[in-house]
Amino acid sequence: MTDQVKQVGKRIRELREVYDKTPEAVAKETGVELHDYLSYERGEEDIPISLLIKLAKLYDVDTTTILTGEAPRLSVCALTRKDMGVEILREHHYIYKNLAYNFTGRKIEPLLVTVNPGVNPEMKTDRHPGHEFDYVLEGVLHLKVGSHDMLLEPGDSAYYDSIYPHAMESGSDKPCKFLAMVIPVGANKE
Repeated sequence: MTDQVKQVGKRIRELREVYDKTPEAVAKETGVELHDYLSYERGEEDIPISLLIKLAKLYDVDTTTILTGEAPRLSVCALTRKDMGVEILREHHYIYKNLAYNFTGRKIEPLLVTVNPGVNPEMKTDRHPGHEFDYVLEGVLHLKVGSHDMLLEPGDSAYYDSIYPHAMESGSDKPCKFLAMVIPVGANKE
């Protein structure tokens, strides 16, 4: 695993210890299997975005704090220049860049996602509470949501309830780049 994955694992273990929680309690509260949670904590596996959001909510911290060890500092406006953002490395999976990593109190997670061809040929699904909006910038996105199976081209978008199993794959032999807005449950509440 990458050093970033190991550092994220170390941070979630430290947060758990600060909050005096057992691994069993955190696994139950976040809805993951204990052996999966422990492998995330040991830095053996990369943590899904949906779990990062749940852990941030559980510990009342920002996802940026878990990813980088630094708290976001901006509350009025955060500018992210082209090719910047906090990269979330995903072993054998998608490449994410958080585009608002330095804005505190985010209601959504705006992510620039790159899907390389062949990384999810089985269309392995994920599901998490909340909604998601995906807007294709480059390439072709093969998106499956529940029983809906679609190909999205540049300019196409999809908005869906992410509690339904969903999966993405490049729909061609070239990488696909899209903007994903992950909206956690309760994000629209003040």
